[in-house]
Amino acid sequence: MSKQKISPLALLLSVIVVIIIVTFFGPEEKALGSNVRIVYLHGAWVLTAEIAFVAAALAGAAGILASFVKQLASYRSGLLSWSEALGRTGILFWVTYLPLSLWAMQSNWNGLFLAEPRFRLALTFAVVGVLMQAGLWMLDNKVWTAAANIAYIVVLRVIFASAANIMHPPPSPIFNSGNYQIIAFFVGLNLLSWLAAYFAARWLLSLSSR
Repeated sequence: MSKQKISPLALLLSVIVVIIIVTFFGPEEKALGSNVRIVYLHGAWVLTAEIAFVAAALAGAAGILASFVKQLASYRSGLLSWSEALGRTGILFWVTYLPLSLWAMQSNWNGLFLAEPRFRLALTFAVVGVLMQAGLWMLDNKVWTAAANIAYIVVLRVIFASAANIMHPPPSPIFNSGNYQIIAFFVGLNLLSWLAAYFAARWLLSLSSR
């Protein structure tokens, strides 16, 4: 009797449960206390979204290149499919990062600063990203999807690079804190979030192949 494989969705939900539990036991910070834990999670979540966008762009670029390089032709379909799934994964994480950001604001600064430049940009890119992915889904053209994924992350990074920093002071407060317990925890939380993104992409990939 063959063993039944665990679905990517079940694995995704399992990792999310682990992330929630791990976040609850995150190290406290002197100024923000235990409320800093939601800051850790929202930071890991948005980084994961951006990594998914970059991966979608790289897979898409490789898939488009495979259309012109005979030696890579056998990888073309797989690369384009992964670009599609990773682009949708990035949007999933980006959209769900927004309520985490609001939660972090409310918990740590006792109010919602909705006019904060980076939050407004994040909201704009969430709306544009959802509409773009919905349009690409209806278009059902993987080459156009790959090209759009490349354009999306390029525009996002260019615009955010020049955005004002108010509640997101550079450089990274976590990696420049000198507290190796906090740094190690944040790195571990990122790794778990990346694993969740991988299973999310696998799940979306399985849906598109049906």
